[in-house]
Amino acid sequence: MMRSFRIGSLFGIPIKLDFTFLLVLPLFAYLIGAQIEEVSEVLNVVLGAGINVEAVAAGANPWIFGLAAALGLFVGVILHELGHSLTAQRYGFPIDSITLWLFGGVAQFTEMPEDWRQEFTIAIAGPIVSVLVGIVSYGLFAVTPAELNGVRFVLGYLAILNVALAGFNMLPAFPMDGGRVLRAFLARSKPYAKATQQAAGIGRFFAIIMGLFGLFNLNIILIGVAFFVYIAASSEAQQVTMKAAFQDVTVSDIMTPAGDLHTVEPDTSIADLIQRMFSERHTGYPVVERDAYDGDRLIGLVTLSDAREIEPVERDAYTVEDVMTTDLQTIAPDSDAMEAIDRMRANDIGRLLVVDDGDLVGLISRTDVMTAFDIVQKSGALNPSRPPQTAD
Repeated sequence: MMRSFRIGSLFGIPIKLDFTFLLVLPLFAYLIGAQIEEVSEVLNVVLGAGINVEAVAAGANPWIFGLAAALGLFVGVILHELGHSLTAQRYGFPIDSITLWLFGGVAQFTEMPEDWRQEFTIAIAGPIVSVLVGIVSYGLFAVTPAELNGVRFVLGYLAILNVALAGFNMLPAFPMDGGRVLRAFLARSKPYAKATQQAAGIGRFFAIIMGLFGLFNLNIILIGVAFFVYIAASSEAQQVTMKAAFQDVTVSDIMTPAGDLHTVEPDTSIADLIQRMFSERHTGYPVVERDAYDGDRLIGLVTLSDAREIEPVERDAYTVEDVMTTDLQTIAPDSDAMEAIDRMRANDIGRLLVVDDGDLVGLISRTDVMTAFDIVQKSGALNPSRPPQTAD
């Protein structure tokens, strides 16, 4: 979802920068520099900093110290995410990367823990690290000579802001840290999927409150955070609910069998293909080559997107073989249904060919998945002989 590039690694975890970070860093530096006088006065009152306001506000100092504080803030964000990541690794959960982006940082887990104790420990680790960063910043602030006004400003700013961010992250707005702590406690006494749904509902409520508060105060960053929380809460709740619904369900349970598939031959014209798509209401076809002795041989997949690459006036002259995809995404029939869903999401495709020992045995599409999900949600099982899914 994010467009990022790697800048290094810590403890074997890749650290990445999203391109949006390159926009928000100078923005934060500007905002801190523009408010340096007001913030310095707050630090003088709260921490007894003794900062010479005129000195830090002179010349280019606001922008230099603003940039230093912004960089320090994002270092704190990396350490916060490392707190989550190293704790998760201790439980055996691999971390794909830590990415700095528009709204701070995110540790990308390859798998989320479903044990409430593990989730609680992983979730609370980040805010604890932020508080420790704030304490260390304050310690350095306390021993910095009074005449180093700019250094004392940066360290004092980081001391207060890291503690404040730890508190903000502990709001029960799933999937923020506090929301994950809430889900962990809810999961002590109820199924994981149900706990996720309830935590996500509370998270969406807090997102609406944050969005309204940001709107009334013209705080674009808070509005953006609220939007992200709302979307992320809904997305994760749906994914967890789907995982629970498809527990013990395989690809063969929900795929369209080969005998029911609509296929197309490679020498079919694009014009005829589009006509078939219109009449049969399909947007993708396996491409098979007929053989009187060996039977049908799968050689590709053609979709509506492939056909649209040909201009209408040329569609009679081009065939399916000219536009079909031969780099096929396949899956075995005994694979978990969630594996098929994850692979379709990861590759941003709408269907997977189901192949067993080189033979096409079916096709699984997003439509198949959503139809099966709807059945499970309403009846409790895909197969009447199976007991209902208790997680629903």
